Amino acid sequence: MDEVTPRRRAPRDRAECEGLDAIDPLRALRDQFDLDPTLVYLDGNSLGALPRSAARRVAEVVEKEWGRGLIGSWFDAGWMDAPARLGGRVAPLIGATADEVICCDSTSVNLFKLLGAALRAQPERRVILTEQSNFPTDLYIAEGLVELADRGWRVRRVLRSQLEEALDSDVAVLMLTHVDFTSGYLHDMRGLTAAARAAGVLTLWDLSHSTGAIDVDLGGCGVDLAVGCGYKFLNGGPGAPAYLFVSRRLHGLAGSPLWGWMGHADPFAFSPTYRPAPGVGGFAAGTPSILALAALEAALDLWVDVDIRVVRQKAADLTDLFIALVDQRLEGSGIELVSPRPARLRGAQVALRHPRASEVMSALRQRAVIGDTRPPDIMRFGFAPLYTRFTDAWDAVDALFEVLNEAGIV
Repeated sequence: MDEVTPRRRAPRDRAECEGLDAIDPLRALRDQFDLDPTLVYLDGNSLGALPRSAARRVAEVVEKEWGRGLIGSWFDAGWMDAPARLGGRVAPLIGATADEVICCDSTSVNLFKLLGAALRAQPERRVILTEQSNFPTDLYIAEGLVELADRGWRVRRVLRSQLEEALDSDVAVLMLTHVDFTSGYLHDMRGLTAAARAAGVLTLWDLSHSTGAIDVDLGGCGVDLAVGCGYKFLNGGPGAPAYLFVSRRLHGLAGSPLWGWMGHADPFAFSPTYRPAPGVGGFAAGTPSILALAALEAALDLWVDVDIRVVRQKAADLTDLFIALVDQRLEGSGIELVSPRPARLRGAQVALRHPRASEVMSALRQRAVIGDTRPPDIMRFGFAPLYTRFTDAWDAVDALFEVLNEAGIV
């Protein structure tokens, strides 16, 4: 991942933020989203905004391909190829090749598949290593897998600071979320992957809070396996299909434990015995959701000419600016920065701690500023680089100051 240039001071006024918006190389992309101009939307790390083209594309699929083409559209309209085609569209955003990525199922289901594949590929190793503060669903999936399998597999949760020393000969796979969902802390993918490889451990990264917000280089970092969702920074819509990555090194060595007809080498042979498709295609399972894939594909069209390094720099600039404004205007308010201060250690979100977080966020929503909370006292603000403006950061802090001032806190 490329380094970013830190922004070291708060803007003098809103006009300075307007000037930054005017020279933003990504500014034209905001017009591609159906956003209320009066709304400050800082929750793209939970659900991305609606691309205007997605609504048109889904309508086209419904009316023309489904309505007129009917079952013939599986081939005539390219429905059968959609999971692989969209995987090829995601691949450049994560530093992968097209034949290493497929779009299918949900992040949780894909995580189950890849954890099972990693454990089965190394039968002499029985441990999934992860950090205690990993995303809860990832922990649930891992625990559910080991309980179901009943093969002596187990999950080992350690503190973040203990990950490298815990990479022993019992560990089959290191499972981590690249950007922490609460704080926005950005793991050192390259360093931890190298440490795991030196210990003979496979790596599995959850990129749900990374892809579309920061630059990711799975190939350059030597990552083995990865998953991610389509509905956050990729803007594919609520419940959008997820994607999974399997390095070419593992093609033929790691197989999915979920055997479905779409992962068969010849799906329409309807053979009574399973024969997996080669490569990442063998990790497909059930029939894909074509309407959901259509929305995601329209969203991915927006990325064709986007330089992900520019996206990364804008994410750093937006979050740096927001933090600088919080420091400047909210001193003495009880607000505490939870996210790492250096941009190189942070994804595209900022987490603030306040004892009345839920109440404060509710008041912000009344002022058309949308973020979210994580109990008991965290407020999260996500800065999706394709459509978030520097004036949004200014307006959010301005509203936050007003809310706290009215409550007698500042």
